[in-house]
Parts: sequence; C-alpha cells; structure tokens
Amino acid sequence: MQDVVGKSVGSSNPYNMVRATFEALKAQSSPRQVAAKRGKKVSDVIGRRADGASTPAADTADVEG
Repeated sequence: MQDVVGKSVGSSNPYNMVRATFEALKAQSSPRQVAAKRGKKVSDVIGRRADGASTPAADTADVEG
C-alpha cells in the first residue's frame, strides 16, 4: 500500500492506534476478491493508472512519438 492516511476518532493511545491499524489491514480485500464478488474481471476492478504504468504494451506499440 502507498500513501495511506488515517484519522483517529476518540483515543489516541499508541497501543490502540497500532491495534486498530492492524485490524483495518486484515480487513482489506484483494482486487481478486472484489472482482469475484462483483462478477467482473480483475482488470475491470483495478482500472488504469494515470501515469500509464498499467497500460499493456500492445496498447502503446502502435503509438508514434
């Protein structure tokens, strides 16, 4: 995971913050699980990144530049 931001509502006890963080991470679903639940392909769930990093090579092969 990248660029994760959280907000604490209530106690800011460091032990509870760490425990809550781990519980939240354990509750995360993988893209494969989300796609299966929605009846879609993983590529439909993930989408394309703005920087083009997830663009397949076949899409960029015929681009002249």
